[in-house]
Parts: sequence; structure tokens; C-alpha cells
Amino acid sequence: MAEKQTILGRIAQLTRANINALLDRAEDPETMLDQMVRDYTNSIAEAEDAVAVTIGNLRLAEADHAEDVAAAREWGAKAAAASTKADQLRATGSTAEADRFDNLAKIALGKQIQFEKEAKDAEPMIASQTEVVAKLKDGLVQMRAKLDALRSKRDELVARAKSAQAQAQVRSAIGSINVLDPTTEVARFEEKVRREEAKVAGQAEIAASSLDAQFEELEDATESLEIEARLAALKSH
Repeated sequence: MAEKQTILGRIAQLTRANINALLDRAEDPETMLDQMVRDYTNSIAEAEDAVAVTIGNLRLAEADHAEDVAAAREWGAKAAAASTKADQLRATGSTAEADRFDNLAKIALGKQIQFEKEAKDAEPMIASQTEVVAKLKDGLVQMRAKLDALRSKRDELVARAKSAQAQAQVRSAIGSINVLDPTTEVARFEEKVRREEAKVAGQAEIAASSLDAQFEELEDATESLEIEARLAALKSH
């Protein structure tokens, strides 16, 4: 159990880590955050395995307890049956045989007491383990929720970091512009754009002309088909 608590404690420490402070020291925040998510995910999987072992042990203890209770009940029934048989034999005068069945009843009662004691001794441990398992399950639920929060925080911080980087690049680009006389470069760029626009317009005009011709061909073909169909209809009469 101490090992399970150590695992849960280690995960709790990871959860309490100050991500923003780590980001300040990180050369690559995205890589660092991704590693944190992987480590946290692996730690939760490790904790789940440990909790599964604890639950398995509890279920075994519960099964043993149920078997002890059933065995105590069974031996009690045997003792009652042997005692009843002894009373019947004693009533008919078979004292020796009655004593033998009473001895069997005593043996059965001894077995009953033994199994009752084993069941009773196990009950405090089962109750304690049941409480521990409940807490561990609750802890895992909280850990998974914190993992979701860590992933969300990771996405938020990575987006912010990329936004800041993009802004820095924009400022750098703006700073590199020749602010003394930008009109010449702008005019050259504008002329290039106008030529591209004119080229696109010409291509569009050619495409439109070709498209119109195709539709005209389609209309002609449709009309020919209609004529052929009507001629066929006339000949069929």
C-alpha cells in the first residue's frame, strides 16, 4: 500500500508544478509541455496498475471471507443434524450410538467456530481495504481530470507562444521595410499585381468563350436527338 501511495504522491507533485514558471526557463515550451503530458499519462497508467492490484487483492479477500462464512454455515447445519440424530438414538435407548453422533456434532461445531473466527478476523482488513480502494478510485478520477486540464493548458500556452512568435516576426518584417522611400517598391509591386490581374481576366474570358461554345454544341446535340426521336415515332405508326 505504501508503494501505491508513493505513486499517487508523485503524480500529485507533478500536478502542482508551476507550468508558467517552467515555460520561462524552457527553450522549446511545446516540446517541454508534450513531455510533461507523456510523463503524467505514464504515471497515471502506472497508478492504475497499482490500484488494479489492490482491487484484485481485495476481491480475493472478499471471496475467501464468503467461503469462510459459507463453510461456517455448512458445519453448523451438520452439527445440528448430528445432534438431532443423537437425540433420536438416545430416545430409543441407543446411548453409545447417540454419543457417537454427539461427538460428530462437537467436531462440526469446532469447524464452525474455526471458520467463523477466520471470517471475523478478515472483516477489519476487508473494511480497511474497501475504504482504501474507494479513495484510490477517487484519486484516479481526479488525476484524469487534472490530465485533461494539463492538456488544455498545454494547447493554450503553445498557441500563445506561437502567437507571440508570429507577432515578433511581423514586427521584424515591418522594421526591415525601407521607411525613407517605399513608394518605388510599392509602385513596382502594384504594376506586377495589375499585370497578373489582367492575365487572369484574359484567361477567364477565354474560358467563358470556350464554355459557351460547349453549351451551344450540347444544345445542338439535344435538338438532333429530339428530331431523331420524333422521326422514329412517326415511322412506328
